[in-house]
Amino acid sequence: MVSGIPLVIGTALISWDLFRNVTRIRDAKFVRNHPPNNKFLTVALTAYNDERSIGGAVKDFSAHPLVKHVIVISNNSTDRTMEIAQKSGAIVFNETRQGYGACVHRALREALKFEDTELTMLCEGDLTFRAADIEKFIAYIPHADVVNGSRIVEQLQERDTQLSLFMHYGNLFAGKVLELKHLGMVSLTDVGTTYKLCRNPALRGLMGKLNPQVNLEFNAYFLDAALKSGLRILECPVTFYPRVGTSKGGNVNNRIATRLGLRMLYGIFVDWKGFGHDR
Repeated sequence: MVSGIPLVIGTALISWDLFRNVTRIRDAKFVRNHPPNNKFLTVALTAYNDERSIGGAVKDFSAHPLVKHVIVISNNSTDRTMEIAQKSGAIVFNETRQGYGACVHRALREALKFEDTELTMLCEGDLTFRAADIEKFIAYIPHADVVNGSRIVEQLQERDTQLSLFMHYGNLFAGKVLELKHLGMVSLTDVGTTYKLCRNPALRGLMGKLNPQVNLEFNAYFLDAALKSGLRILECPVTFYPRVGTSKGGNVNNRIATRLGLRMLYGIFVDWKGFGHDR
């Protein structure tokens, strides 16, 4: 009986401290409404052996009236990904460091070099996401530094996508865990999506804090790092389509997705250091 008293007191003190901290954050809330001066954007598509989809993805984004540049970062693709992307009108680079995080980091660095756009759209070249959702992101960006696409809307998921019921709720759970870590600062339902819009000034300040060796967990890591840096993140519901080609990431099966999810949770709760960069 007596031995449980310190535990009860400790729990009460932690709860009180958490309540005060969240109350302080919520009391300081305000709605930002700062539309970008320039709504044109650069789209950066990551790709790894995506010859079946990359041409369609480049053409889809290139046709959107707000898109000024489409760049494709191939991560040592061994098929015709780079050739097809270039023929479709993209500016193409090859990132020799293997791993999704290295590919994303290179994509963001290359996108930031364009001075005629203030916004960078990160996406994959597998046609799971489409340019038609750009207007949604543009509607949210006046209120945020980063608009993160969320696939966790049943009515916006096409049949036969990689997002199984297990992965749907796994992403939702991981999103709420990251939200709990930054309680009062953000609302999250999907930490695994690769579709996001960033303001370039905020992105430039964040780049030096991102470790490109973090691999398939990079999207959750990116959100965590952005929140630690004080950036505002909003979610935007996006449509999600079946992948064209073969998945090489965490959506291959539930076993791999579980392993990836556990690594995300470890990174969120403990540390992102030491994450490998193998695909």
